[in-house]
Amino acid sequence: MTSSGPDAAERERRRRAAELLGDLLPTTTSDETDEGWGESARTSREDELLRDVPPHHG
Repeated sequence: MTSSGPDAAERERRRRAAELLGDLLPTTTSDETDEGWGESARTSREDELLRDVPPHHG
């Protein structure tokens, strides 16, 4: 075999795998978005009480 044989076969295998499987990795991960950050199930009353806490209790 020539030196380009295995390389060409590997390139073809990867091309075919990419064609069959598609892009498996998301373009943006969940760590790169604001989704889930700072979200809580607090009620508006809880938010009001937390805003009224003196700074030295913070």
